[in-house]
Amino acid sequence: MRIPHPIQYQGSKRVLAPTILRYLPRSMERFVEPFAGSGALSIACAALGRAKSFWINDLNKPLADLLNLIVNRPKEVADAYERTWNGQTGDSLEHYYRVREDFNRSGDPRLFLYLLARCVKGSVRYNADGLFNQSPDKRRRGTRPETMRANIVAVSRLLRGKAVVSCMDYRDVLANVNEADVVYMDPPYQGVCGDRDSRYFAGVDFDGFAAALSDLNRRSIRFAVSYDGRTGGKTFGRRLPGALRLTHIQLEAGRSSQATLLGRKDVTVESLYLSAPLAREMGAKPRVHRRGEEQRLMFEVNRR
Repeated sequence: MRIPHPIQYQGSKRVLAPTILRYLPRSMERFVEPFAGSGALSIACAALGRAKSFWINDLNKPLADLLNLIVNRPKEVADAYERTWNGQTGDSLEHYYRVREDFNRSGDPRLFLYLLARCVKGSVRYNADGLFNQSPDKRRRGTRPETMRANIVAVSRLLRGKAVVSCMDYRDVLANVNEADVVYMDPPYQGVCGDRDSRYFAGVDFDGFAAALSDLNRRSIRFAVSYDGRTGGKTFGRRLPGALRLTHIQLEAGRSSQATLLGRKDVTVESLYLSAPLAREMGAKPRVHRRGEEQRLMFEVNRR
C-alpha cells in the first residue's frame, strides 16, 4: 500500500513512520498530533486503519490551514497548485520569488504548498518579521501537478470526515485530550532551536515541555515523543528527565544528508520515548532499531 504525502517538510517522520507505528496500538479511538508538521503519522495511521478519528494541530497557521484544505477541499487546493506550478514558464526562480512575495502578503495556504514543494529541502524558514524567506531549490521545479493532485485526493479520502485540523499552542491541545486518546508529539528539539525555532518564531521551552509531559503522566494519557537524536558524535537536544519514567527507543534513520555531502559515514539516530501506560500496553522495552530493519518494515507496510 502506497501512503500519500502531498507536503514536503524537513523533519517529517514519513520514513520512520513504519517503526513508530509499531509502538502505537493497532486500534485507537483518536490519534492526536499537537506538532503535526506534514501530518505524516496521522496519514500513515489513517492509511492502515489504525484510528477512528484524528486531531491534527500545528502552530504554524499557514501549514494548519493548508492541511485543512487538503482534507476538506482537495480539488480547490490541487487546482491552485497546478495553476501556480504551470506559471513556471521562463525564469522559474523569478516566479518562485514572486509567489513567495504574494504568500508573505496574503498568507494564502495554497501558495504555501507550492513554496514547500519547490524550496530547499522542504525546509520552512521565517525571518524575525515572520516572513517566509527560504530560497528555491535550483535543481528542480517541485512535484508535478498530476502527482500532487493524486496525493491530495488520496489524503482527503483517508481523513475527510474523520479529522479535525487546528492551529493552537500544544499545551492547549494537551489540556483537552483524554485517556481514550493516543498522543504523538514531534516538537522542535530544544538543542537545535534554542529559544527560537524558525518554523514557529519561538522555540519550545524544555522545562515547560517536561512539565506538560508530567501532567499527561498524572492523567494516565498514553503518549509517544520524538525529542532528541544524534549524528555521529554530535547530539541534538537534551534527554527528557528520568522522572518521567519513559521508555527510550532509538531509531537508526540512516546517513545524514550533510554527512553524505562531506563524504562521511555518520549515521543519524533519533529517539522515541513512550509513556509508561503506552509502553506497558505495547510490551515495549528500550532497544535500538537498525536501518536494515527499518527498510524491511517500510516494505511490509507498503505491501499491505
